Amino acid sequence: MKLESYWLDTAPAFRIGAQGGVAGRADVAVVGAGFTGLSAALALARRGASVTVLEAGRVVGEASGRNGGHCSSGLAHDFGALSTRLGLEKARAFYRAYCEAVDTVESIIRQESIACDFARVGKLKLAAKPEHYDKLARACELLRREADPDVRMVERAHLGAEIGSDSFYGGMLQTTSAQMHMGKFGVGLAQAAVRAGAQVFEQAPVTRIERLANGGFRLTSPRGVVEARQVLLATGNSRVGPFFHFRRRMISVGSFIIATEPLDAGLIQRLLPHRRNYVTSRNIGNYFRLSPDNRLLFGGRARFAMSNPRSDMKSGAILRTSMEGMFPELRGIGIDYCWGGLVDMTADRLPRAGEHRGMYFSTGYSGHGVQMSVHMGQVMADVMAGKPERNPWQGLDWPAIPGHFGKPWFLPVVGAYYRFQDWLH
Repeated sequence: MKLESYWLDTAPAFRIGAQGGVAGRADVAVVGAGFTGLSAALALARRGASVTVLEAGRVVGEASGRNGGHCSSGLAHDFGALSTRLGLEKARAFYRAYCEAVDTVESIIRQESIACDFARVGKLKLAAKPEHYDKLARACELLRREADPDVRMVERAHLGAEIGSDSFYGGMLQTTSAQMHMGKFGVGLAQAAVRAGAQVFEQAPVTRIERLANGGFRLTSPRGVVEARQVLLATGNSRVGPFFHFRRRMISVGSFIIATEPLDAGLIQRLLPHRRNYVTSRNIGNYFRLSPDNRLLFGGRARFAMSNPRSDMKSGAILRTSMEGMFPELRGIGIDYCWGGLVDMTADRLPRAGEHRGMYFSTGYSGHGVQMSVHMGQVMADVMAGKPERNPWQGLDWPAIPGHFGKPWFLPVVGAYYRFQDWLH
């Protein structure tokens, strides 16, 4: 079993990164070569801007290359609860932004001919309890009426045609959701940005950012220094670099995934015949899908802990138990990969994007970043060109989380709370 991301291990190498030292000037410096930064670099370079991307590690080496591989429409929230809190118009706009984000991903893949196994397969949210089905049915009715005609309920009596498991009581299907190979897409996106004229420097963590008298910025990294007229921070909740402002406003939560050995066609037809994205309705639930080479990728917040090799191993054992309980036919199946990553959570689980101290940023995707990060890279290119109205998240307040200074010491308490909620509801 490899303790590394399946997506990164099976992606082609990125061989056209910038060589030599970082030096000179650029119209825009992008910090971070995940999906947000690469998408923005592509959009900006297409418009003729000179773009330098500085990445602390490897291209899509963190959250963009360590997730579950879902590219799903819709919010992580209960649409009704969000409508009550923010108003129907704003909730509808947020929901539609996520649907548009999937379209953005598909558009870039087609325009740039990125071979990444993209497919519109739909997302099935599975009710773990009878009362969860009732709640999903109410949400589905509201969504169909107000925001998304492409959702429908699957009753328990018909669930066998969708999934070979007796663990669920029905589900809600969002038919426009998609999936792809994260590593192939990420490398393809980086290559597209370079073809458009951007420079992408790997192993170039930003250690210092200075504001210059002319209004521009100087960014320092071990590979050299670049001056830029504009800066886009696309770092997520990076633990590297001068980004304390953002660390106080997001909590990084570990999420863990195992990948089985390839499954035979007959077993796949019995268990997951439509090869959709799947997620369960519990607070501490699971998400899963099949890979292009027929592995089951099965993930979740198995433990409220950070990712490291020891933690990943412990979490992998928990995930195997959950997977085998859900799919008894998989008992004893080989596990070829086990890895973890960090999900950058805001307090309200809504992204944040805008401007801070003259620098632009987009971050805090809270577990739904695959599509939104790509979309927001394109959006922020527009915002930086003087179109702030393109930002769906503008105007959202973003105070620091009380008592949080970067290290999430309270994660065990949060985990205990959600486990209690799952038991209670």
